[in-house]
Amino acid sequence: MIAFRGGVMISAVALVLVPEGVQVLLLGWIVTAFVAGAVVLLGLETLLARSKGSIAQLVAMLSDFIPEAIALGAALAHGEKTGLLLAVLIALQNLPEGFNAYRELNATGDIGGKKLVLLLAACIPLGPLAGWAGYEHLSVYPRIVGFIMLFAASGILYLTFQDLAPQSKVENQRAPAIGAVLGFLLGVVGQVLLDG
Repeated sequence: MIAFRGGVMISAVALVLVPEGVQVLLLGWIVTAFVAGAVVLLGLETLLARSKGSIAQLVAMLSDFIPEAIALGAALAHGEKTGLLLAVLIALQNLPEGFNAYRELNATGDIGGKKLVLLLAACIPLGPLAGWAGYEHLSVYPRIVGFIMLFAASGILYLTFQDLAPQSKVENQRAPAIGAVLGFLLGVVGQVLLDG
């Protein structure tokens, strides 16, 4: 599941976020958005690693979800067909991410059972709120949306290679790598279907 999530995340980056983001930005802003995304996630991860608590893991989980949701809302406001693909990819990425987050947070023992489920459930409205903000307020600013898309893409790539790739390795097993390929393939198929 971790490897599949990584594949889906990379497909969202390669097929939706980057192509949409680079269409509206000049090269300098493209580079700035990408560098900023990686630097912010690196800094956030460094700060959160020091606290090692449940809240730190929760913040890390939300760090890519919020920019994705903003970009999704703005894409849907424009009626772009890539908005639907991005919605599917975000959902497929967040399902295993939620499962994995529950497992990791439960393992820390800071928050148990029902309280943990309630905490994760309380995060659900953040996605629709961020999507609404993108839809209602940012859709008229395509350059800001493009910057957010590239910022999110950079953060996703950082998280994928920093956190997911090492976790998906299993000794003498090749299934995780196949999972990543299948996750990416899913994004390719979605893009081909939308273009067809």
